[in-house]
Amino acid sequence: MAVYQRIKGGVWWYRFMFQGNLIAVSSKCKGKDGKELAKRMEADHRLKLGEGRGGLKPIAKPVTFGVAAKAFLLEKKPHWAKKTREIHDNSMKHHLESSFSDVLLSDISSELISAYQSKRQEEGASNRSINIEVSLIRMVMRKAKKWADIEDEVKMLQEEESPGRELSDEELKALLAACKKSASRGLYTAVLVSIHTAVRNEELRLLRWHQVDLVEGTITVGKSKTIGGKDRIVPLSQTAWDALKQWKDQFPNALPTNAVFPREKYALFGTKGQTGKGGVVKAYETFPDQPVKSFATAWRRAKKNADTALRTAKKISVEKWKTAKENTHIESFRWHDLRHSAVSRLAASGVNDGTIQEIAGWMSPKMIKKYSHVRAAAMRKAVSVFDTVGSTQ
Repeated sequence: MAVYQRIKGGVWWYRFMFQGNLIAVSSKCKGKDGKELAKRMEADHRLKLGEGRGGLKPIAKPVTFGVAAKAFLLEKKPHWAKKTREIHDNSMKHHLESSFSDVLLSDISSELISAYQSKRQEEGASNRSINIEVSLIRMVMRKAKKWADIEDEVKMLQEEESPGRELSDEELKALLAACKKSASRGLYTAVLVSIHTAVRNEELRLLRWHQVDLVEGTITVGKSKTIGGKDRIVPLSQTAWDALKQWKDQFPNALPTNAVFPREKYALFGTKGQTGKGGVVKAYETFPDQPVKSFATAWRRAKKNADTALRTAKKISVEKWKTAKENTHIESFRWHDLRHSAVSRLAASGVNDGTIQEIAGWMSPKMIKKYSHVRAAAMRKAVSVFDTVGSTQ
C-alpha cells in the first residue's frame, strides 16, 4: 500500500500495514506537493514504527491520568515541602481520582476540566480549592507534554481577595475555653500564642525552645513561608508570655533543641475505658525531639465544641443556628483566621504599617492593603470624637 487520493476533496493520504494494523493518515495537502508530502510522511512514519519495534525508540503508550499523576507525585515528593505534598496528595486521593483516574491524558480536554470545576462548585468547594486541584492536572499534563494543547482554553476560577475572617471577642473566648478542655494539652497554648503573635501555624508547630526567650519575652521564628518571615523576632504579649511559661513548666527537663509542642501519644484512662463513665484521655508518651505532626483533629473538635457552647449560651435552636445569616459559625474557621484576627487588631489599634509588616513577616507592603478596611474603620471611629464639637443637636 502507498499514497493515494480520496475522491472527495483531492487530499493525498498514505496507508500501510504494521503488525496487523492498518495505518491511514492524511497529508492534509492536495496536488503534486500533497503527493510528495504524503510519501515523505509515510516513510518517516514507517521508520518511527520500525525503530520502536527494534527497541531504539520505544513508542509512547497511552497513559491514564491516574498512572501519570502517581508517578509525578512520587517524583516531586523529595522536592516539595510537607504541606505541599499533603495538599496535592489530598487533591488526588479525595477529588481528582474519581473523575480523572481512568481518563487518558490525551483525552483530557478543556470541556472536561470545566465540567469538573462546575461539579466541585456544586459540592460546595471553594474556588481556591478547585484551582489547586486543577493546578495538579496542569502540572501532570505539562510533564507529559500535553498541556499546551488545551492551555489557552482552560480558565482558572476567580478567587476571593479576602485574607480571612476576623473572630469576635466572644468567638475567641468560646474557642479558647474549648481548647483549654481539649485532650491535646498543647492546643490551648498554641491557639493563644497564634492569636497574640500572628505567627503562622507551621512556624509555631516547628518551634524549638531555643527560639523562645522567656526572659525578654520574644519568639524567633525559624523556617517560614517567606524570606521576610524567617528569623524575625516577634514580641510576646504578657498573656502569651505567661502561657508559654506555664507550658514550659510541664517540661522541666526540656532541652533547648526540644520541640515546644512535641509529638505525644494519647490513650483513654479511667472507668471501663469510656469518657462518659469517668474515663479521661491523656498523654502517656512524649517525643521531645519531634514536633507535633498536626493540631488538625484536636482543632476541629475544639471548634465544634466552641460553636455548640456559643449557640447554647445564646439559647438558639440548632435549626435557627444553621440558618442564621449573620453567623458563619466557629466550625468554619481556619487556623489562618487566628493570624488574620491578630493582624486586624494591630491595624485597628493604630500600629504603623512597618511594625505590622515586621511582626507578620511579610516581604511586600502590598499585604497591608488587604487590611485597609480595618484602618479606615479605625480612623472613622477616631474622628467621631469631633461630632460633639459644633453640633446643633
